[in-house]
Amino acid sequence: MKIISFVGHSGSGKTTLIEKLIFESKSRGMHVATIKHTHHSVPIDTPGKDSWRYTQAGAEISMLVTGDSLNLVVTGIAEFELKQLAQRFSGEVDLVFAEGFSQDNVNKIEVLRRACSSLSRCDIADGLIAMVTDVDEVYPQLPHFCLEDISGIIEFILQRADS
Repeated sequence: MKIISFVGHSGSGKTTLIEKLIFESKSRGMHVATIKHTHHSVPIDTPGKDSWRYTQAGAEISMLVTGDSLNLVVTGIAEFELKQLAQRFSGEVDLVFAEGFSQDNVNKIEVLRRACSSLSRCDIADGLIAMVTDVDEVYPQLPHFCLEDISGIIEFILQRADS
């Protein structure tokens, strides 16, 4: 399993890029998982419904299985380290695309568009290995990709991402 985290300012295009990378990876026969980190609380389950009630009663893991999906809620995890999450919950996948986790010790690709900011959010010391950007002057020693070079980004990830 290869793990890569995409970091960048809000609105820079991280989610759109990951969507395109998923599509390209799937077209190549790969199995893909995604893990997104946010600092905001996001309601996953409907208050009052059975799976919500199980979690409220103290279940540490609650799963809701439908005809076409599995929703997993895990509570009581103090640390959310990307590599541990990927290994524990991603099953048999080839690639894990993460969004966020800028502080974790994983390889990162930053999405930086001049329209959002010309200042990078990460340093090379933070695990930054490439830029998807239109800001050529930021980290010129790293590989730079344009937002539409999906094939090039995938090839780079397959060669460089954490296993």
